[in-house]
Amino acid sequence: MMRITLLLIAATFTLFSCKTEAKKVETNNLHGVEVNETPTLVLGEFDSKAVDFVNKEIKLKGIVDHVCKHGGKKILLVSDDGDAHVFSEERFNEALMGNEIIVTGVVLEERIDEAYLLKMEEDNIKSHSEGKSNKDQFNNKMKHLQQYRDKMKTDSVDYISNYSLQYTSHDVLE
Repeated sequence: MMRITLLLIAATFTLFSCKTEAKKVETNNLHGVEVNETPTLVLGEFDSKAVDFVNKEIKLKGIVDHVCKHGGKKILLVSDDGDAHVFSEERFNEALMGNEIIVTGVVLEERIDEAYLLKMEEDNIKSHSEGKSNKDQFNNKMKHLQQYRDKMKTDSVDYISNYSLQYTSHDVLE
């Protein structure tokens, strides 16, 4: 009888110790998820490192230099080392201008290739012919499009990537 009681106590002890171990594993797995924080990129390295984060969430820290006046859905984030455009579905508060913030968002890539340049050229010609732009604006736009073509030729590439951030959230730094 004593052996059966000891056996039951040992079995119970083993059973409870297994359950406790399982909880530790779950806790470690949950903790592992918390460790996978959103990476923070230095604004000056955004253009060179963004290729590794396309369609992934990152954080960028900078000063809001500009809130788009037309729709309020774009801001220009700047630092001494670089800048980045941030786009949102909602309007940004103009009071953000001049504030240092940390923006969380998803990296987007816009590829500028010859087809894109031809479309931009066509739009520029149409806009000018309709009187929506003056001669200087027209010529500046054509010059800018040629600079893209020259850069692609110099770099021996078929496209140029422009990176931006699709806004998710931000924190204003005090």
